[in-house]
Amino acid sequence: QVQLVESGGGLVQAGGSLRLSCEVSYSGFSINYMGWYRQHPGKQRELVARITSTGATRYTDSAKGRFTISNNNARDTVYLEMNSLQPEDSGVYVCAIGTGYLSPNYWGRGTQVTVSS
Repeated sequence: QVQLVESGGGLVQAGGSLRLSCEVSYSGFSINYMGWYRQHPGKQRELVARITSTGATRYTDSAKGRFTISNNNARDTVYLEMNSLQPEDSGVYVCAIGTGYLSPNYWGRGTQVTVSS
């Protein structure tokens, strides 16, 4: 059974920072993909940042220079450090992991981030 539990969301003023964490419980496979996605009601989930087991990272354009994705050595926790937050960064942030390198297989339930102006 695979479980992904996000934490660290909340309400913050524009210009502030948050650090999201996602703890993963799993067995029987290796994680090669860890990512954070953002969900808005009625809209398609969008990739914010991802990191592979090789350490390669990718960010959406709006996150570049402000957000940093990382994971612990055991690769069972992934973080998203978010700085200089803006109202358009608001949304439900969902953690995801994958056995391959291109896309996730498993999803968390998400944590709400709200940035007030």
